[in-house]
This record gives sequence, C-alpha cells and structure tokens, in this order.
Amino acid sequence: MTGNKIDSIDPTDEVLPPRSLALFGLQHVLVMAASPITAVFLVSKALGFSDALTVSLISATFLICGLGTILQSFGPAGFGARLPFIMVPGGAPIAIFLAIAQQTDVQTAVGAVILTAVFYFLALPVFRRLLRYFPPIVVGTMLLLVSVNLVRIYGGTITGKQGSEGFADPMNVGLALATIVLTIIFARVFTGTLQRISVMLGLIAGSAIAMGAGYMDLSGIFDGPMIAVPQLLPFGMPKFDFFAALPLIVFSIISMAEATGQTIATAEIVGRRGDAHAIVPATIRGDAVASLVGGLFGTSLIITSGENVGIVRATNVKSRYVTATAGVILVLIALFAPIGRLANALPGPVVGGTAVIVFSIIGVIGIDLLRRVDLREHGPMFTLAAALSMGLLPILVPGVYSQFPHWSQMILANGLAAGTITAVIVNAFFQHLPLEQFQAKCAAVFRPE
Repeated sequence: MTGNKIDSIDPTDEVLPPRSLALFGLQHVLVMAASPITAVFLVSKALGFSDALTVSLISATFLICGLGTILQSFGPAGFGARLPFIMVPGGAPIAIFLAIAQQTDVQTAVGAVILTAVFYFLALPVFRRLLRYFPPIVVGTMLLLVSVNLVRIYGGTITGKQGSEGFADPMNVGLALATIVLTIIFARVFTGTLQRISVMLGLIAGSAIAMGAGYMDLSGIFDGPMIAVPQLLPFGMPKFDFFAALPLIVFSIISMAEATGQTIATAEIVGRRGDAHAIVPATIRGDAVASLVGGLFGTSLIITSGENVGIVRATNVKSRYVTATAGVILVLIALFAPIGRLANALPGPVVGGTAVIVFSIIGVIGIDLLRRVDLREHGPMFTLAAALSMGLLPILVPGVYSQFPHWSQMILANGLAAGTITAVIVNAFFQHLPLEQFQAKCAAVFRPE
C-alpha cells in the first residue's frame, strides 16, 4: 500500500525533510552564484556605475533569479514548468545588453530587455517554425562570437583602460592568470559537487591571494544598512528602440530553443510523467515573466540555467521543492546587503580571470556545435565564414562603422547581432532557397531584352 502510494507520486513532487531541502538547495545556489555576481560586475565596471548602484543591482539580480526560480518550480497558472529549474542571467544576453548600452545608453538597453520579454509572448505560438532557421551552424557561430566579445570586454577589467596609468599592471594580470590556473586545477583535482563549483572555488582562491597581497579591502562590508531593497527603475524610465533591441530579440529565439531542450532533458532526467513538449511553453512564459520583471529592476534577461540540470543528474535529487528552496535562499541573499558589498569588493582582475575562463567555455560549446556540421560543404563553410567576417570585424576593429547612419550601427556595429543575423540569412540562402527558383530569377534579371 505504502509502496504503491510512493510510486504514484511524481518524483518532482516529492517533499524532502527541511534539512535536506536546505542542503540540496544551497548546493544549487553555490553552483550558480558566480553568474549574477560576474554579470553585474561586468556591466557596472564597463559602464562606470557607482558602488551603491552596483550593490543595488547585485541585490536586484539575486532577487529576480530567486523569484524566477520559485516561479519555475511551482508553475502557477502555466507560468513555469513545475520542474527543478534555477534561473540565472545568461552570458550572451549580458554581452548584448552591454553592447546596446555602450552604443546608445543604459535606458535603451533596459528597454531592449522589456521589448524582448514581450516578444517572448508574441513569438511563442510560432517559435517552432522559426527554429528551422537556427540550426547548429547558426547557434554555434553565435556562441563563438559571444565568447570572443566577452573575453575582449573582460580583458579590460584585468588590464584597465589602455593609455591610463597602471595599464596592464603585472600584478593585476598575475591575479587574473592565477585565478584561471587555480580554477583549472580545481576542475582537475576535485570530483562531484566540488568539481562543479570549481569556478566559484577559483574565484574564492583568487580573492584570497588578492587579499593577502593587499589588493582587496573588506573593511566596509558591514558598514551601512544590513537590509538591501532593490530599486525599481534604477536608471529612470526605459527607452524603447526596436533597432537597438533587435540583437536581443534575435537571441530570444535561440533562448527559446535552449529552453525547449532543457525542458525535455530535465523532464526525462527527473522522470516527469506526461508529454514533456507540452510544458515547454510554460518554461518560456516563466523566462519571459522573470526577464520582464528583471528589466524593471535594471537587469538583463533572466533565463533557465542548463548548468544546474547537471546537479539534478549528479545527485539524483529530482524534487522541485529543492530548487524552490534555492529560490528562497537567493531572495534572502538579495535582501542581505553585506553580500552585495562583498561581491562589489571582489578585485576586478580576479573577477575578470573568472569571467575569461567561463566565457571561453561558451566558445568551446559553440565549437562543439560547429563540430557536428560538415564544414567541407559549401553551404556551412560560407555561412560560418560570412558570419565570422561580419561578427568579428566590429569586435576586433571598434569604430569600423562609426561613419554609417546611426540606425544601421545598432546592428552592424554589434558583432553578435551582425554575425548571428548574417549566419541566419546565409544559411537560409543555401539551405531553404530552392536553387532552381533562384537560378530562374537570376536569369530573368540578367536576360537581355
């Protein structure tokens, strides 16, 4: 009787004892905690935000990640998948958000986040038809461009501004390299959970070295209020510019594809009963709501984390109440002001070193996707070549389009947008345009009268 009752419970609905919920929930938080910290640190340093604003944004990011995680775990009214998901600020959206802010202003970047969140809802009924235009050749190229762009940006947090006093200080570069080396050592030496949080351990070890060398000051951590209240619209009213938002909107289609894969994979891992495809829209709606609210608090897109799916597989703990507990922990972290001040006190070179290796891994994922494509064929070869040409040019040669009309710079000067859109168009040209029709149209155009 008891056995039959247990068997009738969906594994995701199992409620563990409070101690286990807290322990396993904390493990999820440790795996994802570096993501919100590095995301905010990158944007704040690149855009020159004050310490107070940075602390407020860190608090807001943890808060939205926590609330979004709770939403995905419980899934009220079809908003959220009712699966053990953790939500994080994605690496690619952060890069795009920063590029938009640098090209225009931060209010326009926030407006782009809100427009993209609305686009999620508008595109949801037809997004399956759009996925055919985003095969591995396109997604892999985009991830590779994201990686190159983010490494370039984070390199600036390590070296400082070129031409300034202390540019490429050997101590700063040494701290970054030490952080990278320690992260690799931890990833090799440790196993299980410790191996999965090797990035965070590398960040902690690098910070310890910086503190020992006098490059990190913790004296002000407990100065000021203990409770942090994230600020609504911290940059003022958002500005809405469709052309500026286009790179983020394009990425959202890829994000929906990732959400589809993560939902189906997670449902399979946890043994969720029913059709996994049927709950994909609920996952995407949860991402959209979290991103919309996040935009109002000054964050970039908040999306489901693929990394934490590995924790579910490794521990075999399938309960969504564990991730809901993680969401509660994230909310508590958001409201505890010293956590934000501690994150803001982390040395730039250490965070930069952590970010460089994390975002280089994004490039590795992109290469892995490209490896599945036969690049000896003309279509994939020219798709990748054209996308890299358009994508790398503005990344490696800033200002190349500075004399072009402002509206065109929104796309052309953004390497991620230019490269991804080029990949979509060229791939469609080779794969989805019937050759006979194209030849007939060309013949009609060039046929002499």
